[in-house]
Amino acid sequence: MAILFCDTDCELWYTHANEYDLKVIRMPYIIDGEEKLADLGEETDTDAFFTRMRNGASAKTAGLNQAIYYDIFKPYFEKGEDILYMTFSTAMSGTFNYLAPAIAELKEEYPNVKYRQFDTKNICMGSGILVYLGAKFCREHGDDIDATYEYLESIVDHVGIYFVVEDMKYLARGGRISPAKAAIGNLMQIKPVLSVDNEGKLDLCSKQNGMKKAVRYMLERFDEEYKETEGAPICILDAINPDAAEDMLARLKENHPDLKAEIWRQPVGPVIGAHAGPGTIGIIFMKK
Repeated sequence: MAILFCDTDCELWYTHANEYDLKVIRMPYIIDGEEKLADLGEETDTDAFFTRMRNGASAKTAGLNQAIYYDIFKPYFEKGEDILYMTFSTAMSGTFNYLAPAIAELKEEYPNVKYRQFDTKNICMGSGILVYLGAKFCREHGDDIDATYEYLESIVDHVGIYFVVEDMKYLARGGRISPAKAAIGNLMQIKPVLSVDNEGKLDLCSKQNGMKKAVRYMLERFDEEYKETEGAPICILDAINPDAAEDMLARLKENHPDLKAEIWRQPVGPVIGAHAGPGTIGIIFMKK
């Protein structure tokens, strides 16, 4: 059986990762100086994490080093199994600078092992939806990682992801915007709606006056762009903002009563949440 890897920055819920026997690389985050590893929701209390942030706790993320990556992959190289690692966007983190030499070292030691790495060019469930579909395809097609790679290439540019942050200070802390712009934006109740471009980088696609208008804008994008794709869910995520998320869910069902796709509701994880902050809400889906 092929070995399928993902990382917790894809935010695919742990039950779905288990469904297709995905090996999960746990990415680190730090809150008030204590380092933890994300676990796709298996044990993490995300409500408590975001409540701590809202009460002033400092949260940030970190990468993995070369030795950790080497130790993660070595047992599977030793067994000579085909490996496919579906990563979150390589444009969003320096951690892949440490992954590359680890894999190069393993390939030199085990030259007959087939290792492939697919960049989903996305983050959160924008990556997770591709990981889920890729794993499903692989298991249903004889664990052929080459065919799976080609399948993923055919759909990678068809992911719609939109999210809005409640408080812009968290974007400022991560260096995405200046503290001055964050302060002015918060004062004026500006809610930036963010997406991910085709290069796998964050993209500001709209500025809305207030959360309700931001939710309306994201639903309009869904209305214009959604394309039903077999097996693909529609995902609504929030970081302790259940009222806005449930409002989005209700409007989505009202506007599209004949939707056949499953709708997944889940929390934003702590790694993504460390950058976006409490109050964040987003929708992810397959698009035209």
